[in-house]
Amino acid sequence: MSQSLDQEATQASAEALRNARATRTSIASISKQFGISGLEAAYAVAEVNTVARIAAGRRVVGKKVGLTSIAVQQQLGVDQPDFGVLFDDMEYLDGDEIPMSLLMQPKIEAEVAFVVGRDIDDEAPSYGHVLSSLAYAVPALEIVDSAITDWRITLEDTVADNASCGLYVLGHQPMAVGQLSLGELGMSMTRHGKTVSTGSGAACLGHPLRAVYWLARTMARRGQMLRAGDVILSGALGPMVPVAVSDAIHAQIGALGSVSCRIG
Repeated sequence: MSQSLDQEATQASAEALRNARATRTSIASISKQFGISGLEAAYAVAEVNTVARIAAGRRVVGKKVGLTSIAVQQQLGVDQPDFGVLFDDMEYLDGDEIPMSLLMQPKIEAEVAFVVGRDIDDEAPSYGHVLSSLAYAVPALEIVDSAITDWRITLEDTVADNASCGLYVLGHQPMAVGQLSLGELGMSMTRHGKTVSTGSGAACLGHPLRAVYWLARTMARRGQMLRAGDVILSGALGPMVPVAVSDAIHAQIGALGSVSCRIG
């Protein structure tokens, strides 16, 4: 495929995803519709829509790491996570009501979120640099949401669709990262008081900080950096579950604390 055709497919895919989100109308796989093949082609589509959102007045406030489950990686035939961009209009806090009108096919998962305390600006940051740059951890819920009908996604579909990111909810009380055994944290998530998902910190690449380390090095290779104040969603601690209007979600993540929301 020529470069001009590649660019045409990139722009067409990005527009299709943008329109799907704007109208809350799901679409067929963009990898099949427009021939988007490979990670770099998919990230190029996502970048077009990142630029468009910034031009429309949105601010980038962090990143999310996806595909942190080894089982899901094997299912999609990949050997690494992916990442998406968090924008200021995606953020909610513990106890907030989440408008269903903003979502399409939402599913929810419990995660550890981190707040960057100092820019991670090395060309190839070490694990020590990454650790020393993190200020806090907080419990979080990520509401993942695909623009692809019935979640019939390929790797390229989810990457191009900003790693299927919808909205996220942060707990109130930050904790210093060094005070927690993050890999040993147990997670239990309930819907209307009934347990719907369980897991642990080890489900996220073996340890949530490994996901952050992967993200920092990946961003550095792309000539980007994680900046002070950025939020990092490090990946699911257990299975994601569908949510609907009136659902009340509560997640307890060990000593890190709890976080909740209601779908309105």
